[in-house]
Amino acid sequence: MGLPVTAFYASLLALCYLYLSFVVITNRRRTQVGVGDGGDAQLNRAIRVHGNFSEYVPITLVLLACLESLHPQQWVLHLGACALLFGRIFHAYGLLHHEGVSWQRFVGMILTFLSMLFFAATNLYMIHYII
Repeated sequence: MGLPVTAFYASLLALCYLYLSFVVITNRRRTQVGVGDGGDAQLNRAIRVHGNFSEYVPITLVLLACLESLHPQQWVLHLGACALLFGRIFHAYGLLHHEGVSWQRFVGMILTFLSMLFFAATNLYMIHYII
């Protein structure tokens, strides 16, 4: 049957990743900097948004896929995956458009951490008590 919920959210997150990649490319063209950030704050921020996304999304998608393979109720998968998706969108927006702390970055990281914790805890619960 596959992992349709994981495939759906992985696809949406891949589109977000592509957008963030184009933001970096656009800033690299603007600054004519091929490697590093050349001291440009906007390019540096774009690189960090892209990097931060790539640091948190893969492990959380792995946890989602593991949980989906244990066949929990669908709402459980969607709850955690929506938190991840919106968390990453909020965080990227906040970091790209604000210097320093912003409510979008804060909410984005909280949602991301909650998603990761939720998937890890639910996997452990399912493995220990259900299977």
